[in-house]
Amino acid sequence: MARSRAIYEYTEAEDKSMRLGFLLIAAGLLSLLGLGCCWLRPALQERGGGGSANCTVLAVRQLGERFACTFSCGAACRGTARYPCLQVLVRTSRSSAPALLHEDERQLRTNPKCSYIPPCARDDQENSENVTYKQKYWKEKVGSQPFTCYFNQHLRPDDVMLKRTHDETVLLHCFLWPLVTFLVGVLIVVLTICAKSLAVRAEAIKKKKHL
Repeated sequence: MARSRAIYEYTEAEDKSMRLGFLLIAAGLLSLLGLGCCWLRPALQERGGGGSANCTVLAVRQLGERFACTFSCGAACRGTARYPCLQVLVRTSRSSAPALLHEDERQLRTNPKCSYIPPCARDDQENSENVTYKQKYWKEKVGSQPFTCYFNQHLRPDDVMLKRTHDETVLLHCFLWPLVTFLVGVLIVVLTICAKSLAVRAEAIKKKKHL
């Protein structure tokens, strides 16, 4: 019995391989759980009830109100500047009511009143010029040409997005890589067990031949 147990004991290399496999399995499961609770579920909720539509610009205007933004000019250098509020009102193919256009979900959450947040510069005049350039773009280059926009009737019925932050590719990678980690861990454990089992059988057959 002592000899039989000794045969089934794992070597140091096999033990490390098993530990690596179980570590990858645990990491894959924890990643799926963490991403599902903290990121994937909110992303799916944002996409729920949403869809795409054709948008046409109705009006482009700057409000008199200015908003604050934070600029960085070095490791220990930060400050506050201001930018004018640009609003782009559009009509969608799903509704005749005007809607406010936003760059994406992040911009909508940061400033739901405006359609564009410029890269924050130290000089307020530079921020104003960036907003004015964007205003001319929507008035002159886009004009009345239809373009694809995205909406969510449940969460923000009066707003549409120019692009989605959480698209299908991001959601796929969010699920794919933890799953790959989990499967690689399972594969390592299974291969180690199979290799040990084959080695034990080969040793047993070898001993029978010598008897």
